[in-house]
Amino acid sequence: MAETFPINIWINEERFKALQEAGLAGMLKEELAGMKVMIVPCTEAQRDKVLKVFPMAKYDAATTKSIELLPKYVKDKIYDMAVKRKSLAVIDEFLAGFEKAGDAFWNQEIA
Repeated sequence: MAETFPINIWINEERFKALQEAGLAGMLKEELAGMKVMIVPCTEAQRDKVLKVFPMAKYDAATTKSIELLPKYVKDKIYDMAVKRKSLAVIDEFLAGFEKAGDAFWNQEIA
């Protein structure tokens, strides 16, 4: 099985309800006293592209093996895409949309 490099998105009650409606609630992981996290998988190539596009982000190779320090607006967009697509496999589409539209991507409605 190919190694994944996740982006972890913490989930509050409001977001949890939207994930339940999208059929994704069962894919959440419980951490830290019952708090839930949505784990969005990335391939090695996707991880490298995310780190290139968002240089403030870092890959934590030592402990969590995840992509960390992404801005909130990035994680919000990934979350919105996952809910709309009813899938956690949204990173290729996310990166393609960002590359195509640049800064205008953040204001685009997800179809």
